[in-house]
Amino acid sequence: MGRILAIDYGTKRTGIAVTDELQIIASGLTTVATPELLDFLKDYLEKENVDKIVVGEPKQMNNTASESEVYIKTFLKKLTKAIPHITIERVDERFTSKMAFQTMIDSGLKKKQRRNKALVDEISATLILQSYLASQS
Repeated sequence: MGRILAIDYGTKRTGIAVTDELQIIASGLTTVATPELLDFLKDYLEKENVDKIVVGEPKQMNNTASESEVYIKTFLKKLTKAIPHITIERVDERFTSKMAFQTMIDSGLKKKQRRNKALVDEISATLILQSYLASQS
């Protein structure tokens, strides 16, 4: 069994999280500058056994796609072309950034550390992955 990798896509930076090989625990991996994302993923997939990629799907409160969905769909076309052998699934990512920020507060991070948007993106990817894992059990 391979890992599941989650992506919290952003136009500037993208948070990435992965499971262990038993697909039980979701952990933040890193944040990557979005222009470097495809190269990072190709490199990571050469080194690690990944069964599936889960990508956050930003939605408005009325369940319509958010403005950033246009950029995500463009990225997904490139990803599918570059890595056709891996399944890609989407997960509703509403509130993950707010939940990530609250997680940072709850874990006792100082105000300066909470301003680290890269960390928020990585935690958001972890929350997307946890949500996906919960929906599968």
